[in-house]
Amino acid sequence: MDKIYLDQLEFFAYHGVFDHEKRDGQTFFVSAVLELDLTAAGESDDLETTVNYGEVYDLIADVTLNRQFDLIEKLALTLIEELFAAFPPLTAVTIRVDKPKAPGTTCKFPAAVELRRERK
Repeated sequence: MDKIYLDQLEFFAYHGVFDHEKRDGQTFFVSAVLELDLTAAGESDDLETTVNYGEVYDLIADVTLNRQFDLIEKLALTLIEELFAAFPPLTAVTIRVDKPKAPGTTCKFPAAVELRRERK
């Protein structure tokens, strides 16, 4: 299947289990792989025959910036569900959410989750 990639979209948001994460916020990176048939777009050079990745960015930004989740797993799954709802041509979506400064008990460390779902 053909793929569209949006890599390392940077957002300052307020996700996390701890109160200070919800209060102070931190940087997150979201990457998306959108699977769909791009044959018509390649042949026609017409935006109407593909998924507008500007609109995809806007959806990812809206969910990431305007909702709050304890877990990045929930953020990733919500993004997938919203992308499927908004863009019917998608056959599969992979979302990776990176949290470069996840709080540990003694230090901060990079953490990430990646979820892939196929349209049912």
